[in-house]
Amino acid sequence: MDKKYKAIIFDLDGTLINSIPDIADSMNEVLSVYGYQQYSYNQYKYFVGNGIRRLVERCVPPECSTPENIENIFRTMIEVYGNNCISKTAVYNGIPELLDGLYAKRVKMAILSNKTDSITQKICDTLFYDSHFEIALGATDRFPKKPNPQSALFIAESLSVSPDEVFYLGDTSIDMETACAAGFFPAGVSWGFRPAEELISFGAQYIANTPVDCLRFF
Repeated sequence: MDKKYKAIIFDLDGTLINSIPDIADSMNEVLSVYGYQQYSYNQYKYFVGNGIRRLVERCVPPECSTPENIENIFRTMIEVYGNNCISKTAVYNGIPELLDGLYAKRVKMAILSNKTDSITQKICDTLFYDSHFEIALGATDRFPKKPNPQSALFIAESLSVSPDEVFYLGDTSIDMETACAAGFFPAGVSWGFRPAEELISFGAQYIANTPVDCLRFF
């Protein structure tokens, strides 16, 4: 019988929401201003995951990657994406049913993202019920980004659960590394930005094919 967990921490992009169109459109708009190469939606699935600054670093040509230039483009991207982060972004099919099911079971729920916190809050406030999540935390100066587990452990402590009571659901190797480092149960999704093989190779102990598949763990 599957262990029953008391809390779940979700990654945001690629797990709860498909944000690639807005990220890609915004980044490509910024890149076009600078005359740099633009990229496809599929390419962006492998560029994201480490935060917006790292996304900028991956997209800017190496010969143009001076600290000053990266900083300027990063600030521009924050502004452009902040204004467009909910234009095309949508919750994945089955996520509302999962959240309602977890809420009915009184499971404690939180979101942990490497996306800039202000944008994380805007997306969550727009797309999710306030009652679903006790905590939504994006990237701030307070904690290192995932896969460093500090922010994840802070959330677990805030939820008053021990690490072994937390089910962590994500879609990238970064998420699996975070879960393993924090002592959570590492679970991956098949509908996200990266293939299941990547998640398994980085420690995923379960791959959900639909969101409601996760309910049996609670």
